[in-house]
Amino acid sequence: MIAYASRTGTRRNLAALRSAGWRLLVSARGVLRNEGFRYALDNGAWTAYQQGTPFDEGAFTKAVDLLGAGADWVVAPDIVGGGAESLAYTRSWMEWLRPRCSKILIAVQDGMTPPDLDGLLSDRVGVAIGGTTEWKEHQLTRRAWRASTLHVLRVNSIRRINLCQYAGADSFDGSSASRYAVTLPKLDAARRQACLWGES
Repeated sequence: MIAYASRTGTRRNLAALRSAGWRLLVSARGVLRNEGFRYALDNGAWTAYQQGTPFDEGAFTKAVDLLGAGADWVVAPDIVGGGAESLAYTRSWMEWLRPRCSKILIAVQDGMTPPDLDGLLSDRVGVAIGGTTEWKEHQLTRRAWRASTLHVLRVNSIRRINLCQYAGADSFDGSSASRYAVTLPKLDAARRQACLWGES
């Protein structure tokens, strides 16, 4: 699995991530730099949700214009825990995003099911499993989602890395390795072990 760490400017942590072969997840609500790493672009909806503020569409469009073309993928705008409302909001952004990035991920949210994405997925449109923590873990244990690219948002423990592998995820992201370099060796070991299991 490919591992993405939330973007950090701390040199020690960046050096550790680079040595381990991790990539960066740049948030539209953060500093718009990839620090020389391969990277993906998150829309910033989770930050807005945590802060109780509206989604910043202007920050997102600025981030896509600056970094979208070079990103591994871009998470389309969504509503955390928003189900059908979130999917409708995501749909409203798809045509704007298509010419600006090589791959788009739809963040699936509480209440959504795989048939909801019928006709939307392709080689250029994959899935990011988001939602509330309990719902997301339930989706992983059920192996509910399949896509050309399957990413899992907010993974910060060995247990969740193992769940990602079980679900067949291609990648995951988290903030722990960015904030605390001391956690990186254990998380990376779990990632590498999960990759070995996937090959056996």
